[in-house]
Amino acid sequence: MASLMEVSYFLLFLLAFCSSTHKIVSATTDLITTNHSITYGETLVSSNGTFELGFFSPSGSSNRYIGIWYKQILPHIQTVVWVANREKPLTNTSAVQLKVTKPGILVLINDKNETIWFTNTSRSVQNPIAMLLDSGNLVVKDANDDSPENFLWQSFHFPTDTHLPDMKLGKNFKTGHEVYLSAWKNDNDPAPGEFTRNVDPTGYPQVLTKLGTNVSNRIGPWNGLRWSGAPIPLLTQSRIYTFQFIFNEEEVYYIFSLINYSSTLSRIILTSDGYIRRYMWVDQTKKWIIHYQFPADNCDTYNLCGVYGSCDLDNDPICGCLEKFVPKHPQQWEKGDWTVGCGRRTPLDCNKEHVFLKYTGIKLPDTKDSQYDKTMTLEECRQVCLRNCSCTAYSSLNISNGDKGCLFWFGELIDIRKLSERGQDIYIRMDSSEQESEAGSKRKKAKILAVSFSLLMAMILLGLILLLYIRKRKKKLKLNEDSELPVFQLPIITRATNNFSINNKIGEGGFGPVYKGMLEDGKEIAVKRLSRTSMQGLDEYKNEVIYIANLQHRNLVKLLGCFIQGEEKMLIYEYMPNKSLDSYIFDNTKSKLLDWPKRFHIINGIARGLLYLHQDSRLRIIHRDLKASNVLLDTDMNPKISDFGLARCVTGNEMGAKTSNVVGTHGYMSPEYAVDGIFSVKSDVFSFGVLVLEIVSGKRNRGFVHQDHNLNLLGHVWKLYKEDRSLELIDEQLADSCNISQVLRSIQVGLLCVQQHPDDRPNMFSVVQMLANESLLPKAKEPGFFTERNIVDEAKSKLQTGSSKNEFTITLINPR
Repeated sequence: MASLMEVSYFLLFLLAFCSSTHKIVSATTDLITTNHSITYGETLVSSNGTFELGFFSPSGSSNRYIGIWYKQILPHIQTVVWVANREKPLTNTSAVQLKVTKPGILVLINDKNETIWFTNTSRSVQNPIAMLLDSGNLVVKDANDDSPENFLWQSFHFPTDTHLPDMKLGKNFKTGHEVYLSAWKNDNDPAPGEFTRNVDPTGYPQVLTKLGTNVSNRIGPWNGLRWSGAPIPLLTQSRIYTFQFIFNEEEVYYIFSLINYSSTLSRIILTSDGYIRRYMWVDQTKKWIIHYQFPADNCDTYNLCGVYGSCDLDNDPICGCLEKFVPKHPQQWEKGDWTVGCGRRTPLDCNKEHVFLKYTGIKLPDTKDSQYDKTMTLEECRQVCLRNCSCTAYSSLNISNGDKGCLFWFGELIDIRKLSERGQDIYIRMDSSEQESEAGSKRKKAKILAVSFSLLMAMILLGLILLLYIRKRKKKLKLNEDSELPVFQLPIITRATNNFSINNKIGEGGFGPVYKGMLEDGKEIAVKRLSRTSMQGLDEYKNEVIYIANLQHRNLVKLLGCFIQGEEKMLIYEYMPNKSLDSYIFDNTKSKLLDWPKRFHIINGIARGLLYLHQDSRLRIIHRDLKASNVLLDTDMNPKISDFGLARCVTGNEMGAKTSNVVGTHGYMSPEYAVDGIFSVKSDVFSFGVLVLEIVSGKRNRGFVHQDHNLNLLGHVWKLYKEDRSLELIDEQLADSCNISQVLRSIQVGLLCVQQHPDDRPNMFSVVQMLANESLLPKAKEPGFFTERNIVDEAKSKLQTGSSKNEFTITLINPR
């Protein structure tokens, strides 16, 4: 009897499974025909399996909608990219169906046979079908006609809040149809919200985001390369996607396309609070991450500073008048009310002579009152604008291949911001006296400069006299002719560190222990005390004093003074409350405190510090021991390069030297230095490249272990780079804050820096430029030191040397 029941249960289970399987198979079609509709619980799936169409309910809502979403992404983070009946949701899903009818109309019918939503059609066909394409575009077409130009209707012409790859955002001048984005009302309601985004063809086309009828933000006109006010990830073409702006007599539109559809998911959305965000899907972390966001800062707020006002984040306050312009209402301006804006210092009179003054590095003003000509030269632009008193300014229309074409403004100029390198030139009409006053101002400045120079020489002479007097009365430490530092008295250091209390000890390196101290005036200091057993001695001590005392840069640690008496040697630095970089990036808990913007800021800071050492300082310094533990972080997480005990100075045009005394840290030393003792600025570049890859990955180069191979970190990064899988390197802690464009650029810059041959590596000036701009980077060549390792031997080595996380500097003496 029990056996018979078990067989019955099995047969029932098998029947249910077969029925379920049949339903799933029947739901995998990508077509709706006049004979086959979609009901609740059924879906359409694009042929490549990327997109799915069906009924869905937003989180926290019982309403039902027809929508399209990414099929590959997990259900709990369902990403809807299009909604049909967004203004008329279904509340009862019984007997509802989505069907296509002759002559070619897609209709959503409810249980009462009422039409909830329907499409239009451009013509009548006998055999219409609806198909979900691999692009996510739902189309209605003739079953026997695959030409995109002959679609009867397509969802790409009626998007909701999402701009998908290959979707045209713009306007067809022939039909008058406009394709624009409309935000959801909120995260749980796809009904049209308050924000829209479109390509506005009024004047010269530009992309606007509007709150109702009012402009909320503006990305600026197209200049042949990019949008004039585009955020950094949009400055040039990407390795992930390409974009185009098309403007002719028939249409104007903006479109982007993915370079690799099979491995990349990307979308642009207009959020319910008015932000434009590009999202990239990272399959490793199963999360969407923000590639860029606009508005990016307060200066992206439309017309924040009023007419002829310019927004500059580097100024305080951020709003200021353009040069030769003054606030219209100074009292309101001083109070932070910039809405009225600025006016010319010298008003224009059409009966007087005018000139055009050049303003550089700005986001071009609103083009709603503009005109354009695609053929004129810049000089022809000036002549045309000069003849029309209503023409207030002109600029080059296309900068992709030199200056070509003209963009003319009529009326007051609004929504200007300072962009420095990213900005463009504009020529603004001014009274001719302003040009004359500018020349007079230059002559006046020259006179002032001459008088100032004379006074300066007198002050220098007086200062030298005073200095000679002070040197006789105040004790100084003088290690050579180039370096003088204040000498701290031992009692002061002892009191500051509580007699070198163990509780004040904050670290220890190759030089010796480091103590935190506080001077009587409340200033915090760090005291590095040379250990009697230290591997470093007087030479390294002198290096610190000589080099750091002569270096002044925001990304180098500041040496406040020193103490030397017999065997006792100490260095006193500014105190870095956040300690060293390695204590964050290699720690599972503290690494969460360093999101991607902070890490990218740190990378750039280290690069600028090295550039100063190599090129901009009075001495050309090669650090020779750049590593994570030698980068300290101040209160604001600004990086400061420290520990110059192994640094070397080269003179004149020399870029390096050779030594038999190889010093540095394994994992950071370049091949030519570790093997042959040849060091140069390119040795530091190699160390910087290793450091960049460690910051991005959160993993140490030395000691890196991977389950699929025995490569070190450099080898692992090189393997991912060759297989176009560099995103897999990203530290998991960065998933929510990652800027993919910046991360990929940082990884490639890191690989360029660690190339095997020094001549292939960029100098630090090029590195700073590559990190700051979105220019196309050269392909990286094979890195140095990435051969397979014997994991067993490394494990034995670790057991013999202990498990300390400290990275000690090593010295290898190689006979020559």
